Amino acid sequence: MNKSKIQQIWDFSYADYCNSDFFQSDIQKKASRAIMDCKSGTLGYSISECTECGHIEIHNNSCRNRNCPNCQAVNKEIWVDKRRAEVIDSSYFHVVFTLPHELNHLIYCNQKSLYGLLHRCCAETLLELSANKKYLGATPGIIQVLHTWNQELDYHVHMHCIISGGGLTQEQKIRKSKDKFFIPVKV
Repeated sequence: MNKSKIQQIWDFSYADYCNSDFFQSDIQKKASRAIMDCKSGTLGYSISECTECGHIEIHNNSCRNRNCPNCQAVNKEIWVDKRRAEVIDSSYFHVVFTLPHELNHLIYCNQKSLYGLLHRCCAETLLELSANKKYLGATPGIIQVLHTWNQELDYHVHMHCIISGGGLTQEQKIRKSKDKFFIPVKV
């Protein structure tokens, strides 16, 4: 059996890693052993025989460990296909809402309530503008991620939003954006 790339890497370096001073949890050790044993025959095998010609094939068992890229490749593809079926086939837009730095002290002292308020305000703004037929005339899909620091690690509260360029109308029909921009910046 040809070993996978990940198994070749483990074979080449895992023993040295184990002999080093790096800590490994029991879960990491179990995952490493599973990856090394996956489809090697160590975990057993199944035999298939053709009833017509008698041809025999041996299939080594996989480890089914959630950290094994060999075993999870198919599951990953199934997951990605399911997610693709859930999204609208349209363009997507990245919108960022930034709060004035003058509010930093107030926000920092009231994080729980004001972070939640920022989430709600961003979503309501996007939904209200999207409902307008001048822009989209439908309800888009929105993903929001709150960031509280900038690249220099200064306190800088802002919300990144990914918005589908299409959505459901009140009649439950899909309407797609015709523009390259979601909503004009001045709006």
